[in-house]
Amino acid sequence: MQPHEFWQEVHPASSFDPAGPHSAFYPATLDDGRQIRLPIRPLADGEHALASLIVNQASFEVQDVLAADLAYKISAFRPEVIVGLPTLGLTLAAAVARVLGHSRYVPLGTSRKFWYDETLSVPLSSITTPEQVKRLYVDPRMLPLIEGKRVALIDDVISSGTSIISGLSLMGSLGIEPVVIGAAMLQSERWHDRLDSQGPQWRQRVVGVFRTPLLKKSEQGKWVA
Repeated sequence: MQPHEFWQEVHPASSFDPAGPHSAFYPATLDDGRQIRLPIRPLADGEHALASLIVNQASFEVQDVLAADLAYKISAFRPEVIVGLPTLGLTLAAAVARVLGHSRYVPLGTSRKFWYDETLSVPLSSITTPEQVKRLYVDPRMLPLIEGKRVALIDDVISSGTSIISGLSLMGSLGIEPVVIGAAMLQSERWHDRLDSQGPQWRQRVVGVFRTPLLKKSEQGKWVA
């Protein structure tokens, strides 16, 4: 497959075997059995790899499926406002808010506008850009939309957990405790310990459309779950 061909189609149930072995892609499986092919990204050790999702490069069909599934799952937590994490989480958060019938959502950002308050920000890094330490901001004009509300915090992928922790820290500084954390992909289990360190309540509030494992290289050079 060419790089631009990933994330473009939702395949029928049981189209691919998630157990592998895999070479170019990993078939992420939704709760109803349908599957989406995700490219495999080897890690620095050369012996492990992860399935990758870049949601703003996905087809509208795939984006719609992910948003509908996640909206259904977080609806049980009765969120009153959707808050999106940058950058890719914003695409999913906006779509989820629309599915839930909300008229808008609240995007967090990493670009400091001149009217922003530095005290309304926290450090932010991510697994895809580990060398960059930015700051995560909330627009002070958006505070009336989230204060005292049941907030759903949305990102595209939860992998190492660093982005979610930053989001929780920013919300906590505002006196807000999100009722649910949502993502399209829960990537391996590396985020468990980091989230647990923030409190025992958080892991049970995390919902995802699908989960993907940490892949290992087989003796034949392919990837297995």
